[in-house]
Amino acid sequence: MRLFFELEGAYIIIAIFLLVVTAIVTTRDFVPKGAFKKGMISVSLLLAIMIGAHYSLTTSRMQNVEAMFNNGDTVICENKMRRTASRSVLISKEMGWSVEDHLFKNSDYERDFHTSRCIEWTGMHSDLLDDNKSKE
Repeated sequence: MRLFFELEGAYIIIAIFLLVVTAIVTTRDFVPKGAFKKGMISVSLLLAIMIGAHYSLTTSRMQNVEAMFNNGDTVICENKMRRTASRSVLISKEMGWSVEDHLFKNSDYERDFHTSRCIEWTGMHSDLLDDNKSKE
């Protein structure tokens, strides 16, 4: 349950705001009677489906990323600390990374990367990257 609120907390707050707006709009004098009940039910249902689908897709991607990492593959994660053209970090066991409680950790980095912000890396093999860095 903690993971659900960690991943979907912002969306739940937005959903509550939208429900408040729906309640205010559907209780106005110019709105037909019964609109409040219909509006709240339909908006609540739509928001619940959207949040549930997002959670399902995100946790599925997280499981795939963690499985790939544990199999020795490289994954790429979004680095929000660096605001440059290359905002991503390649992560693999070969580079000293480990995964613990849905977080990629490395002692060389000051912050951890959540697996929900990572995807499969389909670029060059990491040994090719090391060759390119040595040529520079």
